[in-house]
Amino acid sequence: MEGYQKYKRQYYMPPTDCMDWTKKEYIEKAPTWCSVDLRDGNQALIVPMSLDEKLDFFELLLEIGFKEIEIGFPAASQTEFEFLRKLIDENRIPEDVTIQVLTQAREHIIRRTFEAVKGAKNAVIHLYNSTSYAQREQVFKKSKEEVLKIAVEGAKLLKQLTEEDGGNYRFEYSPESFTGTEVDYALEVCNAVLDVWQPTADNKVIINLPVTVEMSMPHVYASQIEYMCKHMNYRENVVVSLHPHNDRGCGVADTEMGILAGADRIEGTLFGNGERTGNVDIVTLAMNMYAMGVDPELDFSNMPHIVEVYEACTRMKVGMRQPYAGQLVFAAFSGSHQDAIAKGMHYRDAKDPQHWTVPYLPIDPRDVGRVYETDVIRINSQSGKGGVGYMLEEYYGYELPNDMREEVGYFMKNVSDHEHKELLPNEINDLFQKEYMNVNAPYALNDYHFIRENDKVTCTMNITYEGMNRYITGVGNGRLDAASNALRDNMNLTFDILDYKEHALSKGSTSKAVSYVKIIDCRQKNQWGVGLHEDIIASSVKALFAAINRAVIQKRATQQQN
Repeated sequence: MEGYQKYKRQYYMPPTDCMDWTKKEYIEKAPTWCSVDLRDGNQALIVPMSLDEKLDFFELLLEIGFKEIEIGFPAASQTEFEFLRKLIDENRIPEDVTIQVLTQAREHIIRRTFEAVKGAKNAVIHLYNSTSYAQREQVFKKSKEEVLKIAVEGAKLLKQLTEEDGGNYRFEYSPESFTGTEVDYALEVCNAVLDVWQPTADNKVIINLPVTVEMSMPHVYASQIEYMCKHMNYRENVVVSLHPHNDRGCGVADTEMGILAGADRIEGTLFGNGERTGNVDIVTLAMNMYAMGVDPELDFSNMPHIVEVYEACTRMKVGMRQPYAGQLVFAAFSGSHQDAIAKGMHYRDAKDPQHWTVPYLPIDPRDVGRVYETDVIRINSQSGKGGVGYMLEEYYGYELPNDMREEVGYFMKNVSDHEHKELLPNEINDLFQKEYMNVNAPYALNDYHFIRENDKVTCTMNITYEGMNRYITGVGNGRLDAASNALRDNMNLTFDILDYKEHALSKGSTSKAVSYVKIIDCRQKNQWGVGLHEDIIASSVKALFAAINRAVIQKRATQQQN
């Protein structure tokens, strides 16, 4: 691909090695989460959310458990100004929730922001200005000293207006385009702002280090964060925050490594929405922690509801492969995967282990409101015996013999392949019953009666064949043997029973017995039949008839083809 020569690395490594974060294995506790879903400019939606949609989204964020929510950029948008005032004036903000508003380090914007936030019980005023080499050179045409002065003057005005207003405001500062800023210079600017604000243990401030544009591999960002954390003034009274974007597709990795490097707080969005390639996805971050046994301190237990509200308010779509939330993320179509999942679930039922270790499922889908019937084992032409067998057993209670599982699996695969579609659980059940169970012709069983004398059983059956009603009798060692002999002796049928299994059906509103009969017919072909009835004897006879009828039907079909 031509043209790569015009690009170069635009990030800056820390002036000293900062690799202590590599010694940590995993994130031990959840950071402070701040949702930035509601700021129009950050969302960059084709159709910005209306006031009502913003209110619905705000309520969703409260349900999930966010305690810090960026409401918007009130000085830049009348809708965001009105939204903020509505939340404050109508007392819609819970006592334990802090709202956040964004402002550039420009006097008239800062003053307008203070008008918007007046009366808020708990608020963060988020001040920013860009510090990157490219923006200093091309956009602002200012020196390092001049850009630093912009940050300091903005910090002073925030402090002054807060004292005048008497509000309960916390401060946040972001050197925008941190990833394109010389790290030692970014530190200099942040420390200058901190010297103005003089944070204390009772009045901490937030220093936010954004991946405004992702420019490096995640380990570089982690090293930058570690350097800032090690050299920042008042570190014990500073909440180090990250706001990663996803230009290189590494937003989650940037954030996780940044937390290992010392970050305390994360700004992001649900499902990674946001300008360009989006912000870091807080859902994925939180669920990654959850899957490692760490409480994320956010509630995503009803993921389908969250997706529904998100899509309705933003008019964006959650991808089918979106981690933890996409429609297909727990779905297994592959036969080997289905077999492993089915065996893993049986292991859980039998052993009841403390921890979740089911193959191919990093978390229990039920933990995020998903259901096994439609979300896990999915049947199409790629599926195998394990998936079909598991579905019939798990949802309908059929415990197919092992070699019948294989036959039924191939049967369903062929149907899916021929019709070029996925088979849903109810379709699989209907096909199973039609093919193996409700096969009542050409031999139809109307009634039967057994008499046991000594060690022999006599079976008398009333059957219909080719429109004619007949009574036939047979004698055998047991009921099924007697019924088989009646058919052999009177109907000129040649077959032997190879396998038989029965059990109580565990699923459904009524308890029924199900029987499976395998015969070998006159062509030396194996045939399975299934019978279902309240009475176990009736189910076994019905299974025998189903197997014989299937054999006759297939024999006639072969003869017609020839």
